[in-house]
Amino acid sequence: MPIFHECSRCTACCRWPGQVRLAEEEIDRLAVFLRLTGHEFIQQFTRLTHDRRGLALQEKSDGACVFLEGDDCAVQPVKPQQCSDFPNLWRHPDAEKLCRAIPRLVGDEEYVKLVAGVTRRTEESVLECLKRREA
Repeated sequence: MPIFHECSRCTACCRWPGQVRLAEEEIDRLAVFLRLTGHEFIQQFTRLTHDRRGLALQEKSDGACVFLEGDDCAVQPVKPQQCSDFPNLWRHPDAEKLCRAIPRLVGDEEYVKLVAGVTRRTEESVLECLKRREA
């Protein structure tokens, strides 16, 4: 049986160094939410990815996400897909040690429905992600 991890909003994942890659539609959504133009958002909150193939959110000097404010996400309603996918669609080696998500044993169908609900993905998209993760 799969384990669904219900996010407790502990913000541990927001504090890990790394990069949150942004798709064009995410940039637009975040800019609108922050009442900025796309260009203003890019200038203020993004940087070039390590492979120089796209944009990622900037980090604070300690590696935390630029949108982490105390113990809260300043853009929670429109956060990037990469953030929404955590922890259920990620394969991060230390996730279970650091993340305080609440594990629940659920059936296969319920797992897909729950993950779709928290990630803003379709059930078909969740199934595709799970197949790629297992490969």
